[in-house]
Amino acid sequence: MSTNIPTPPQGQITIELDETTGQGIYSNLVLIVHSNAEFVLDFTKVLPGLPKAKVQSRVILAPPHAKALLNALKENIQKYEEQFGEITLPGAPNDKQFGFKVNQ
Repeated sequence: MSTNIPTPPQGQITIELDETTGQGIYSNLVLIVHSNAEFVLDFTKVLPGLPKAKVQSRVILAPPHAKALLNALKENIQKYEEQFGEITLPGAPNDKQFGFKVNQ
């Protein structure tokens, strides 16, 4: 029995997304470390009243891919803000921060 799976045009790939992965995970904190060979992003979920947070997902990127991700995020944030308005970051530097920390 043969199956007719369409072949993508040359230079393109087909990406599969199963139902479980498609549900995604929620993260409000990312820890980033790097070496000369890779960037490691650990996505966690910090909840009020709980003393520890479990890493929900780890993504390991080569430096060129990390920079490409940065550029893609910048582009998408710009498009988002053009459509929905500026994204504001939480409070003053002395505020207790919860979530992604931004160093300015």
